[in-house]
Amino acid sequence: MTPARDRSPGPADGFGLPEFLRGHRLAAGLTQAELANRAGVGVRTVRDLERGRSSRPQRTTVELLAGALELSGAARTAFLTVARGPVGVEPAAPTSGSAAATRFGTGEPGLALTLPPPVELIGRDRDVDELVAMLTDERGPRLVSLVGLAGVGKSALALTVGHAVAGSHPGGVAGVLIGEGSDAHDVLAISVAVFGATRAPELAARLAGRPALLVVDAAERATGSVAEVLHRLIAAVPSLRVLVTGRHPVGLSGERVWPVTPLEVPPPEAEVSGPAALTGWPAAELFIARLAQVRREPPAPAELPAIAALVRRLGGLPLAIELVAARGRVLDPAELLDRYGDRVLDLATPDTYAQSRGWGRRGAEPDAPSVAVTLRDAVAASYRLLAPEERVALCRLAAFGHRWSVELAEEMLACEADADGAVAIDPVPVLDRLAELGLLSVCGTGPLRFRLLDAVREFAIEQAAGAGKLTHIRRRHAGVIAALVARIVPDLVGARLTGAVRRLDKMNGDISAALAHAATDDPLTALRLASGLSRWWRFRGRDVAGRQWLRRLLADPRTADADPALRAWAELGAARLAAEHGSADEELPAAWAALDTFRRTGDVPGQLAARTVLGSLLIRTGCPVEAREQAEAVLQLATRHGRIRDVAVAQTYLAWHEVRLADLAGARRRLAAVDRIAAERGEQRLRVLARANLVEVARLEGRYGDAVDQGRRVVAMLAELGDPGHRRRMLGRVGLALAQGGREDEAAEVLAELRACAPVRPRLRPRWEHPVPRQRPAAAPAGLAADHVGWRWPHLEAGICALIEGNLALHQGDRELAAEWFSAAVEAGADGYDRRDTVEALVGLAASTGDPALLDRLERVCQEGAMRLLPHEQELLYALVAVRGGRASR
Repeated sequence: MTPARDRSPGPADGFGLPEFLRGHRLAAGLTQAELANRAGVGVRTVRDLERGRSSRPQRTTVELLAGALELSGAARTAFLTVARGPVGVEPAAPTSGSAAATRFGTGEPGLALTLPPPVELIGRDRDVDELVAMLTDERGPRLVSLVGLAGVGKSALALTVGHAVAGSHPGGVAGVLIGEGSDAHDVLAISVAVFGATRAPELAARLAGRPALLVVDAAERATGSVAEVLHRLIAAVPSLRVLVTGRHPVGLSGERVWPVTPLEVPPPEAEVSGPAALTGWPAAELFIARLAQVRREPPAPAELPAIAALVRRLGGLPLAIELVAARGRVLDPAELLDRYGDRVLDLATPDTYAQSRGWGRRGAEPDAPSVAVTLRDAVAASYRLLAPEERVALCRLAAFGHRWSVELAEEMLACEADADGAVAIDPVPVLDRLAELGLLSVCGTGPLRFRLLDAVREFAIEQAAGAGKLTHIRRRHAGVIAALVARIVPDLVGARLTGAVRRLDKMNGDISAALAHAATDDPLTALRLASGLSRWWRFRGRDVAGRQWLRRLLADPRTADADPALRAWAELGAARLAAEHGSADEELPAAWAALDTFRRTGDVPGQLAARTVLGSLLIRTGCPVEAREQAEAVLQLATRHGRIRDVAVAQTYLAWHEVRLADLAGARRRLAAVDRIAAERGEQRLRVLARANLVEVARLEGRYGDAVDQGRRVVAMLAELGDPGHRRRMLGRVGLALAQGGREDEAAEVLAELRACAPVRPRLRPRWEHPVPRQRPAAAPAGLAADHVGWRWPHLEAGICALIEGNLALHQGDRELAAEWFSAAVEAGADGYDRRDTVEALVGLAASTGDPALLDRLERVCQEGAMRLLPHEQELLYALVAVRGGRASR
């Protein structure tokens, strides 16, 4: 690359032929041997001239060199003048050491742009716009430093910005590429030479107040020299602005530091939204663009999840993404993820990568061999810039796998000898230093806005492991996360539940990592952490995994001597989760034991929680009378101690018992009281659940239209709250009301959505299997693929789906099909949560078949569940009861 080499500085005044020859040769991208071969002179001649051993070369030699360098016009004249010198003037004495500043553009007043062409940028639009605005604002900073990790795209961004601001800098836009070990003389000489001057005062005179921009790349290669030169230039040339790239700021007064961060990556949840949600993320777009350069076929939709996972694993670092994408000539995205997903730090690039960006060989020595540089080497270079205590802090912060806050950093960096936290450790200076070096990403304005780049985090973990401190750091991390969870847990009950759940969601990765490591090295901390998570696990549908964690930790001999109250809360958490997946009978003894512990210690909140969980377990194990006794005990205890929310919870459970006894009016009164309490306390979720139960009461009363209207509003509110489990259940009730009201098409749409969204969860013990009845055709709801609508049997909503199908078939007059579906609903609810659905299915089955023998089974179920038939159900069965009575009399 030889941009604008025909424009050269005038005669040397302060530097001579060695610097001029070396600068022109490096700008042309030639080695000494290549220049000698082009010019037809000996290599030794070029070497001696650059070393200053030949003070006055022959004119023929100088002309041959000028021709080989393709110099013309003023540039050629200037070169010849410097080489031969005017009569009586000798060239300046040579500088010591090798040339370390490489010119990649030259300019003179009036020339708008003398930079290499910009490279394609993806995902940097906001950076470009803001930097352009900053550099074209008359009151903007005169020195802007683009700071970041190697490979993050600083140089490409600087080139793009330089081209974008050319029109507003009539004095020219040019740049220099700093070489290793450059001294101030070399840097100053080439910095003014690219504008056609020989000294700073001459540059000021040539610009004559016209704005100009100097781009200085790789400033970290000669930090002191660059800082000294820029200080002099900014002071001497008022119209000059400087855009610098480096791994750390220059350190001058008035400098505006601009951290360059990796590209945004698609979050894990984007994968479940389909292939379309994975495109549009800058990191994925860059990978796809670079992949297109090495293979013809665009990525198939099935390959996009692997691409998303890969760029996420690469931390959005452009260099890493391009290196991996280049291997796409041989491997597909899934193979790339498998092969390189865990070897990010080992990704290597030869220095020819720099040439592909248009920079030449990045200031390397002319005859130096091509060297492979790994990401580990790049991170290590920035790591070495840290003070010892900053390195320790980095290794500790690397324990966080995702985003974290200043407060969490403060806890992680606290003095270990200060158990009481009496000595405050301010983490802000360390965070500022890490951000200054581009090692730390700061995104957004919320508390959890800090994150180490993935490559940096892996490198720091390597350093901690090598020093034998990794286990200790992970143990400390588990303690910090356990303390965070303990602070959030009280908010999982009450008006702040939604916010608390979202806070835990954001820390999900760190919670999982802390549990995994602490379970091995510090089981007591792990038990303390897990015991507070049961409500969150239940809310997020992770009841099986959560219960497994609690059971594993409770069974660990190292937790046998833990505080009895802690073990009781853990036992209760496991019992709460067991109720969600059909294992209630296995956890009943543990729940009773937890209640006994809380009684002995006088823990009222513990007793209320234990009795509430016991009520759920007893319902699921076919003990409704005992379950009601627990709900009444909760109501009494809560009333006695003034715990209004627990009063509302008890009333909700008792309303459900009223429904079982066919006292719909009593249930409505209790739920109205719950709604009032929830409104007074601002507990939106409790109020929404009360309204969900009122929807069911309306349906059982035969007010199907009201049930549908109110139910749809509740479904929307549950979606807004982020409660998928209750939303599915409410959706099922809406579908059932639609089917019973004869609204077939709308009911079919609900069926399709239920079948598509119902997750299949692993069960801890075998469950029933049932053949699938013949089905009605159903179109997929908007946004769902057709292959996602199939009937996955059995699943959590199988019973309600079968009830909906049975009512639809009955409404259409197909009694045979209705009987099949009602029979399936009976089997689905045989050991389910709400035996009321089983009663409803048996009523439908009896009405469909006209078989009086089913009445005996129905009576047995009602007797076992302490339930009564509703008036309209009795009417449906009136004829069958009469038939059975007639047979008995005969």
